[in-house]
Amino acid sequence: MAISYMTKDGYNKLLEEISYMESEKRPAISRQIAEARDKGDLSENAEYDAAKEAQGILEAKISQLKTLISNARLIDESQISTESVQILNKVTIRNTKNNQKISYTLVAESETDLKAGKIAVSTPIGKGLMGKKVGEVVEIKIPSGVISFEIMDISI
Repeated sequence: MAISYMTKDGYNKLLEEISYMESEKRPAISRQIAEARDKGDLSENAEYDAAKEAQGILEAKISQLKTLISNARLIDESQISTESVQILNKVTIRNTKNNQKISYTLVAESETDLKAGKIAVSTPIGKGLMGKKVGEVVEIKIPSGVISFEIMDISI
């Protein structure tokens, strides 16, 4: 699995999520399985099947998050510059076609939150902006075609 870069906050949130799944959700599913098992014949027990499936999904999610944590590299936020676009920068861009301005903060995939304006560096827009400087115009290929953006501002 690839290295995933994240902030200390993002890392801590993942640790909290794993802890919650292991200490709260896992025992709850185990109780559901035990209750369903106590009802008798397992061959036609939909509750048992559903609980076992939920258990499988939960264990896969825990495993996935643990892999993400084990491959995480924390970003030293004090080393971030605004010379050119990099992870954790807030970038204001202008669509050269309609002059619409929009700002995004580039983050690790695990910290993406579109409502908060946080997009992953692995997205087409994120990839297109990385390493660029204020005043540069970038052509970014998106599913509906190619859009030109001018980089207006880079901040932290």
